[in-house]
Amino acid sequence: ELQLVESGGGLVQAGGSLRLSCVASGFTFDDFAIGWFRQAPGKEREGVSCISSSDSRPYYADSVKGRFTVSSDNAKNTVYLQMNSLKPEDTAVYYCASVVAVSACPKTAWAMMPAYDLWGRGTRVAVSS
Repeated sequence: ELQLVESGGGLVQAGGSLRLSCVASGFTFDDFAIGWFRQAPGKEREGVSCISSSDSRPYYADSVKGRFTVSSDNAKNTVYLQMNSLKPEDTAVYYCASVVAVSACPKTAWAMMPAYDLWGRGTRVAVSS
């Protein structure tokens, strides 16, 4: 069964850090494209980052550039999202998503939900001011 499971969310003060994990099962990381999305209360889900096995560098939303870093550990079938200098506006449920059997992030659609076909259930991040 193909599955993505997120973890690492929690409550943190503004300026703090968290590292989210996304563990994939049912498929290998030989070829992968994993995106991170977030959905704040009352808002639409938005793309945060995308990393793949073939892109030379990850993609980031402007709102998180310089603060968030995405990485992968192929041996563990895991993608991480290191979040530093967190702000209250980063409060959201964070989801990872995959484009199954594809080795590159969708070039112009990496931040669009329809580009992904497998989703985790999310992990909640709350940043207090």
